[in-house]
Amino acid sequence: MAEEEQKALIEILEEGNPIDLAKYINYVGSPQSGAIATFSGTTRDTFDGKTVVELRYEAYVPMAIRCIKSICSSARSPWNINSIAVAHRLGPVPVGETSVFIAISAVHRADALDACKFVIDEIKASVPIWKKEVYDNGEVWKENSEFLMRRLEMHDHGMFSCRRQGEVEMAHNRNGCCRNKVKVNGGAGPEGCIGEGSEEKP
Repeated sequence: MAEEEQKALIEILEEGNPIDLAKYINYVGSPQSGAIATFSGTTRDTFDGKTVVELRYEAYVPMAIRCIKSICSSARSPWNINSIAVAHRLGPVPVGETSVFIAISAVHRADALDACKFVIDEIKASVPIWKKEVYDNGEVWKENSEFLMRRLEMHDHGMFSCRRQGEVEMAHNRNGCCRNKVKVNGGAGPEGCIGEGSEEKP
């Protein structure tokens, strides 16, 4: 576990701190790595015909970090990866700027690419980070489609507890480390992720 933690850099950046992409790419690079896969989530200028001014992010930071660490640890089970770096901004993110960045290194490109997709999908589905879209004529809190799909899957299969680390066995496995992207009263469940409780959306 200690070795895995040394190979993962997880940062939630406070408002006003842009993501330094080169920093995270350099972190995961190594002579043993034949591939580095990255994902950069950026603010686009339109949504459903509305002009987007910026996105604003809030997070329950301690739990968000724990959940991302658990996701990164789970990614090591099905894929042979070397290092992982994840950064997510908080506060306003103007059009064209990066809000979330992932870099993963591996010996082979297939492992790096598949693990990168898994990590961003799990972050969107289960980590307590909330997004508000700000338009030129209003604003609205948005739930990611991955989160809505996860909630339906949890309901359909009666899955109401956090998945424990290491249970990811296939690339198409949809179960996440956390059950709902909500703050709860009473603390965290297994693996430091969200358990049963009352919803406290920002």
